[in-house]
Amino acid sequence: MSQKTEENPTAELAPGVVIPLIGLGTWPMTGEEAADAVARAIGNGYRHIDTAENYCNEEAVGEGIRRSGIARRELFLTTKFNKQWHGTTGVREAFGAATRRLGTEYLDLFLIHWPNPAHDRFVEAAEGLTRLAEEGLIRCWGVSNFKPAHLRELQSAGLEAPVNQVQIDPEHQQLDQLAFHREHNIATAAYSPLGRNGGFLSAPAVTAPAAQYGKTPAQVVLRWRVQSGRVAIPKSADDRRQRENLDVFDFALTEAEMAGIDALDTGAPPRLDSDEFGH
Repeated sequence: MSQKTEENPTAELAPGVVIPLIGLGTWPMTGEEAADAVARAIGNGYRHIDTAENYCNEEAVGEGIRRSGIARRELFLTTKFNKQWHGTTGVREAFGAATRRLGTEYLDLFLIHWPNPAHDRFVEAAEGLTRLAEEGLIRCWGVSNFKPAHLRELQSAGLEAPVNQVQIDPEHQQLDQLAFHREHNIATAAYSPLGRNGGFLSAPAVTAPAAQYGKTPAQVVLRWRVQSGRVAIPKSADDRRQRENLDVFDFALTEAEMAGIDALDTGAPPRLDSDEFGH
């Protein structure tokens, strides 16, 4: 049987900084599509919006927030910056540019989008982020697409990333990555949580619970995600799907059902190798 679960659960990233476990992904939406989707998502109950410099939609996301009429303090806003800003001073410039585009004075979460190890400046970028956090310009900092080796470099410099946003879905679970996060108390945020081709949505391990609880396969996968304590950032511009993506807190999967979805892992690496790809 399903059981009633906590509504709108959050994860703590730092003292006093909590992130809603379901957020709205905005890539690859731009322009009016992005502004409209963000405004409607907020109206549909979203309080966590995710964007990035490289998505070329920060202005549109900011416009969508303004259209929604919601107070800025009611939202958790994440964005990310590119490698050209890596370095202690560049991060401050990236922050200024991002907040101008978004029309906000502060960020809830500011991420290094890719480590770009060949560029070899992500440690300096993280140092710059910690200074912004100390000054109260950002509430929390983090990284995206960092492998354990990259995270260890940060640790060697005395830097502990509170959160890492990576590609995680039932077929790409990156078990070594997740184990490292658990060991070092790093929160996991998953982009593309429903995959690119959605093939696993038709797996019996997903469709059987969906039928049992009267949910869609996508809702079951998102429930698996948040029940594991991980943040999920699905993208949708459709009102019905936006509402469905948030409607995953009134049932719980059994241990056997969780294990069944866990077993869908193929061991395949993420779509892009962060030792080679980055911007």
